[in-house]
Amino acid sequence: MTFDRRTALSGIAASTVALAFPLASRAQTGGTLDQIKQRGSLRIGVTQAPPWFSKDPKTGEWSAGFGISMGKAMASALSVKLDTVEVTWGTAIAALQANKIDIMYMLDATPERAQAVDFPQAPLLYYSLAVLARDDLPAAQWSDLDKSGVRIAVPQASSMDKFVTESLPQATIQRFPGNAEAIAAFQAGRADAVCLFHPPLLVARKVLGTGKIVVPKPAKFQASSAAMRKDDKPFRDFVDNAFASHYKNGNTQKWYEEFLVGFGLDPKASPAVMKEML
Repeated sequence: MTFDRRTALSGIAASTVALAFPLASRAQTGGTLDQIKQRGSLRIGVTQAPPWFSKDPKTGEWSAGFGISMGKAMASALSVKLDTVEVTWGTAIAALQANKIDIMYMLDATPERAQAVDFPQAPLLYYSLAVLARDDLPAAQWSDLDKSGVRIAVPQASSMDKFVTESLPQATIQRFPGNAEAIAAFQAGRADAVCLFHPPLLVARKVLGTGKIVVPKPAKFQASSAAMRKDDKPFRDFVDNAFASHYKNGNTQKWYEEFLVGFGLDPKASPAVMKEML
């Protein structure tokens, strides 16, 4: 599933994926908070991307991950249950616009996305851009990867897609629906490296047992956020306050470390997700 880089980001806005989620009939009235209370549930978008979201293969339940912990905390604050709706990174904005979900965690606040959705002011967390590369592939600098014949896998319409498309014009960029498919391409030898922010790569490296994780220089770290429907100030304020509170009291780092421990990884050997700890 490889596309020419010139077409990669022309549709990062929801218009490119709107057909994936036909407009839903909005039987519920009021803003998002009113709808959540009427429905009795907070609907979050999920996609298989540990440590953010992880489905239990035995039960089919989305039971683990930072996003699940945040979702449960926010649902509890609203005295409703948590509902998970499976999407991809590329279809999440369309799902929001079609009123299929109320929020999608781990979507970075880019200018392109801000044309279609809103973001809170408070950051969700911080992370560094990294690659899981072949052991023999030079990757100390981003320029090492910007070479003809170097194949880099990324989730389509993601922040990683945008960065490598703009920064590595000589490389061959391979785009896939989500993290799992991009990692699978690397595992199968169809890509020389997979570019993601560092936390999912820690999980992938443990599962695959091969490759090296590198944060190429110059290091790039940024805040991640969450997307919501536009022009809904009460819900945006609720999310903003929730993010700021959980970040300040340490739950952001705590939930991340809990997943790492549950997955058999040492949090002390992993980069933090709070800016003050990077």
